[in-house]
Amino acid sequence: MVIDSNTKLCLVIGDPVAHSLSPAMHNAAYEALGLGSQYLFLPSKVTAADLAIKMSEVKESPSIHALAVTIPHKETIIKYLNVLDETAKTIGAVNTVLKVNGKLLGYNTDCYGAIESLKKHTELSGKKAAVLGSGGSARAIIYGLVKEKCHVLVYSRNIEKAKELANEFGCEIAEWEKRNSMTGVDMLINATNIGRDGKELPISEDVITSKHIVFDINYNAKGTSLLNAAKRKGAIVIDGLEMLLRQGMLQFEIYTGLKAPEEAMSNALKNKVDHANAV
Repeated sequence: MVIDSNTKLCLVIGDPVAHSLSPAMHNAAYEALGLGSQYLFLPSKVTAADLAIKMSEVKESPSIHALAVTIPHKETIIKYLNVLDETAKTIGAVNTVLKVNGKLLGYNTDCYGAIESLKKHTELSGKKAAVLGSGGSARAIIYGLVKEKCHVLVYSRNIEKAKELANEFGCEIAEWEKRNSMTGVDMLINATNIGRDGKELPISEDVITSKHIVFDINYNAKGTSLLNAAKRKGAIVIDGLEMLLRQGMLQFEIYTGLKAPEEAMSNALKNKVDHANAV
C-alpha cells in the first residue's frame, strides 16, 4: 500500500488486532466527510514486548497522528504519554492517543461509550450493577457508573485488583466464585473476555431474568455466549458493537475536531458483522 506523505495515520494497536472493526468504522467516517485523502486508519499488531519500540516509532514518525489502544496495552501505555485527560488519569487506562506538537495526549473514550450505551436503555441513577472483571475496560465502566450514582458490585478473578477498585471508586466487591448466586441487580455487565468466542459463559444462565439489562463489552458476529443466553431469557441486551460505536464517535472527534457521522460509522460496523455472519 502506497500512503501519501500528507496522510494522517491513525493506528489501532493491540494483540490480537486483526479482528478489530475500528478501521472499517473510522475509514467510513473519513469517507463520509470527504476526509479520505487526509486520514487513514490501520490495524497494527503490537505485542506487550514490542510496545516500547512502537511508541518510539509513534513519537518519531511524522505520519502517525493518533492511536486507538486495545488489549493488552490500555494501562501499560500510560508511561509513554506526556499528558492524560482527567478521565483517563482517574481510571488509569487509555484507549485513545493524539499526537500534538510532538507530545502524546492520552484519553479514555471507553467510559463514555459504555455509559452512553447504557443510557439509551435505562436511567442509571439509583440502579445496581454487577460488573464482571477488573481490567482497563472494567475500570472505565465502573468509574462511569459510580459517577452516574449507581451502586456497583464487582466480581473479579483478581481479588487484589478488585480491592483497588473498591478503594478508588467506592464500589463493593464480591468473590468471583459467588457470582452465580448474585441477586437484586438491575444490570449485568461482562468486562472480561469470557464468552467472546460464543462458547463459555461468564455467569450461569440461571442468574439472568427478563428484568435484567445485560451488557457484554465483547462482540461476536454470532453473538457472545452471555448475550445469546440473555436473549433466551428475554433480557434487554447491549453488545460491544454499541459501545464500540459510541467510544469511536468520541475518538473520531478527538482525532479530527469534527462531529462524528454516526450513521456512516454504524452502517460500517453492521456491514462488517453481516459479512462475517454470511461467511
